[in-house]
Formats: sequence, C-alpha cells, structure tokens
Amino acid sequence: MGIVTPTNKEVTRLEGLHLYHFNASNCSMRVRMTLEEKGLPWISHHVNLHKAENATPEYFGIHPKGLVPVLVHDGVVLIESTDIIDYLDKTFTEPKLRPKDETEETKMRNWMSLATENHIHVKTYMFANKIGKLMAKTETDLEIYRNLQDNKELREFHEENSSPEGLSAERLTNSTEILKNCFGRAESSLSRHKWLVGDTFSLADISWVALVVTLINARFPFEQYPNVLRWKDAMQSRKSFQKGILNWM
Repeated sequence: MGIVTPTNKEVTRLEGLHLYHFNASNCSMRVRMTLEEKGLPWISHHVNLHKAENATPEYFGIHPKGLVPVLVHDGVVLIESTDIIDYLDKTFTEPKLRPKDETEETKMRNWMSLATENHIHVKTYMFANKIGKLMAKTETDLEIYRNLQDNKELREFHEENSSPEGLSAERLTNSTEILKNCFGRAESSLSRHKWLVGDTFSLADISWVALVVTLINARFPFEQYPNVLRWKDAMQSRKSFQKGILNWM
C-alpha cells in the first residue's frame, strides 16, 4: 500500500523520520533494523499493543487498519513494513540493501512479498502458542475495535482469539503447515548461499529474520532447518540486529 493520506493531520506536520512501532512487532523489527543498517536518525513513537494504544480514533487516523509500523518522513505517511523498507532503501541509497542484478532483485521482492503474505500465519502461530490470552479482548474492547476496524480478516481474527475457545485448531494447523513450507524453501536456498538471495545481504533477509525472531519466541521447530539457524546466527551478529531488534526486546 505504501503512502497513505491520514485523516489525523497532526502527523503531516512532522519533520524528519518518525516511526510508530511496537517493540515486539515483527513488522516493526524489520523497519528498525533497516533504519539502523542505513545509519539514519529517527524519532520513536512507541505504541503499546498490549495496552491497545492502537485502538483509538487518533491512531486509526494515522493507519487505516490500526497496525504498526507507520513511518512518517517529512509529513509523508507510509504503512506496510515491506513497502516502508523498500522506500527507505530507494530514498537513502547508501548502503544499498538490494542486489545489483535485476533477476536477483526480483527474487528479493518475491521473498518480501511472501513475508507479507504470511503475516497472518505468523500472527496465528504466535497468538496460539504464546500471547493469545494476553491479547484477548473483552466484549467492550471488541465493540470499540469493530467500530474502528474495516478489515474483515483482522476483525474475525481478534473475535476468534477473544472467544472462550481461542483460535481454532484448524486455523493453527493450516498456518503451521504454510510456515513449514516457507521455511523449507528458505532452508533449500540457504543450503546454496549465505543469504536468502545469493551472496548479497538484502531487504529479503531483514524481512524474514523478524519472522524468525517472533516464531522462536513461540517455540517454532527451527531445529528442522539447520541452514536457517546458521543464517539466523549471521543476522544476529549484525549491529543493526542488536540496535533494531534486541535492544527493543
């Protein structure tokens, strides 16, 4: 989606780089890591999802789905984390975080798109195995959320998670199988190369390490993917990982 026109006009007056984010959000992680890779100064606006600080008319006036992250650059508002990091790499060109070869760049974009497509499956796995009860909404909270949230998928997800039964076994099984398939593809690629796209560190790696961090916390069976674990260790050795992810955890 990229650039949006906010109804909350206060953010359009902001100068510099401002990031609305949550410390444990995997989508926020990838934007913070990209900012640190670029060495860019940025101003933090921490939105505590556990306290539902995003479920307000003011915040929905910034992000139409009430999600994090949001990047505001000199009053221009961008949403969707993979669009944000792509924007940062194109706007602040050094160091470049994409392959020079067009074919390799296409592969990078495919990995980034796959990360975006799997967001709901990562969310399902994390909620079912780690934070579902913590994030369950009361009926009053659900009513507020329904009135703010236009996205049907997100409404149904939070209503199911907030039900006495929680997320269904069918939903969890489906999401788990999809994630295993994705990490099987990553395992195959990383058996041949250092990074997800050949031997060039790129936005693809930043997009996926955030998912790995989140899923490790939910005890996803990464022991089945030794090359993914080797790659994860290489990612953790980068200063941007320390500053953009670990320091916020």
